[in-house]
Amino acid sequence: MKIVPSIPDTIVQNLVMQSFTVQTRRREEFVEITEDVRRLVHSSRLKSGVVVVYCPHTTAGLTIQENADPDVVHDLLLWLKQQIPQHAQGFRHGEGNSDSHLKSCLVGTSVTVIVDRGELVLGRWQGIYFCEFDGPRTRTVHVQTLGNTG
Repeated sequence: MKIVPSIPDTIVQNLVMQSFTVQTRRREEFVEITEDVRRLVHSSRLKSGVVVVYCPHTTAGLTIQENADPDVVHDLLLWLKQQIPQHAQGFRHGEGNSDSHLKSCLVGTSVTVIVDRGELVLGRWQGIYFCEFDGPRTRTVHVQTLGNTG
């Protein structure tokens, strides 16, 4: 096996943080944000490195999942709703969204993607999704790139 490094011997590290908003329309939904992240990676001029996508909300999250068949997202949301119903007996949080906090905790609030030759390194069927669990709302997503721009 031959390993060919894609980063030149002289590495110039560049750190850029950018943000965008996502307007959700339902209480629970997955919104694909791959193109938004790709646009910010291109504008950062990152050639090789990583991009961290972060959601600063306690009732939402981020995931990388199949984007070719919408039934996958449907099934994920269905399973989460069945496992963690909105009004489960014993929830005490006064806002009535304890289920949203639990779902966010399980899904996670960040994803990291490798960037090579200026492009996101995702699988053929993968997309980056914003996971809304307490909408509809206007949400913020932060994107930080780190790596070589030269």
